[in-house]
Amino acid sequence: MDRLAAFVEVFKLRVAVLAPGEPGTPALLLAGPEDGTAGRVIFRPGGFSELPPDARIAASVDFDNEANPLMSAMPEEVSVPLDGSPALQATAAAFMAEAAGSRCGRSAALNRLAEVLVLMALRSAIDAGTQKPGLFAALAHPSLHRAVVSIHDMPSRQWTVDDLASRSAMSRSTFMSTFRTIVGTTPMAYLGAWRLTLARRYLMAGEPVKLAARRTGFGSAEAFSRAFSRAYGHAPAALKPARSGQPMA
Repeated sequence: MDRLAAFVEVFKLRVAVLAPGEPGTPALLLAGPEDGTAGRVIFRPGGFSELPPDARIAASVDFDNEANPLMSAMPEEVSVPLDGSPALQATAAAFMAEAAGSRCGRSAALNRLAEVLVLMALRSAIDAGTQKPGLFAALAHPSLHRAVVSIHDMPSRQWTVDDLASRSAMSRSTFMSTFRTIVGTTPMAYLGAWRLTLARRYLMAGEPVKLAARRTGFGSAEAFSRAFSRAYGHAPAALKPARSGQPMA
């Protein structure tokens, strides 16, 4: 199961390589010696207050950071050695080659390659797991991730605890206990929170309340409005769509 697909589909990943000396708060770094040995990709959702001395290229990352639960659940830093992954090493090499050259489309190529590096860093963070309850722990769990990804991919389905337990190949009681321990909440509470996160994105994109409610599995616009108001402190109709060309908050 693709544990990142729903996030890539719903939240816009924007990565922009920073020119030397350009102001900004980079969140992605390619660091290491000039010969490319012992290099590493470092990703910090909160950015860097100070760049390491061996930093070679920095990029700003916007993955709808404030609204994206994946970003808020990330560890403070993900550092991935290049020599541990041939695919990562090859991508980093292509990235450095583009940065050193001046061919047409250079800026776009750098930004796209930086996006791939971000996704690879996220993969590494998921694979590494975490002792802290939350989304990354759930995505890293060998069985539980199947239920969590099912929620992410099919939010409009009328899930039951038994359905989700079956997805994880667990008994109902084991699933409930494991989910609360690993995620920090109940399956139905997590499902409701994910539905509201998606619905808010759809509303910001200009979708009508009824359509957003239906797409996210709420039984009615009224039920959706009540849940949305409890979560965000205002009715869905009070949310102003993002202007064209502006990132959704």
